[in-house]
Amino acid sequence: MRTLLLLLLLPLMPAKAEEREIQCPGLTTYEMRFCALQSWERSNQALKDQLPQATLEKWKAATQEVCAAAYAPYRQGTIYPQMVVGCDDRLNRVLLEELKGLGG
Repeated sequence: MRTLLLLLLLPLMPAKAEEREIQCPGLTTYEMRFCALQSWERSNQALKDQLPQATLEKWKAATQEVCAAAYAPYRQGTIYPQMVVGCDDRLNRVLLEELKGLGG
């Protein structure tokens, strides 16, 4: 009887939790990180389509170093990865604009 009573008092949980679609720019830290990463992946792919592989690798190394230095004071915080990815994405997009101006 006690087991039956406990089962009746437990809230019913769906067998499979529904995944909520993330709407960018997002409200939670998880959503903001996800959106920043998605944006970076798009700008990185666009550069990959326009630059030779060796040039792209140098660009990625340079932007990662610059962005890491720019946000070094936040390195211990949970926001740090999102800030660095956002910085990388913004720099990618600036380069894409420059390439567009050059007919690239």
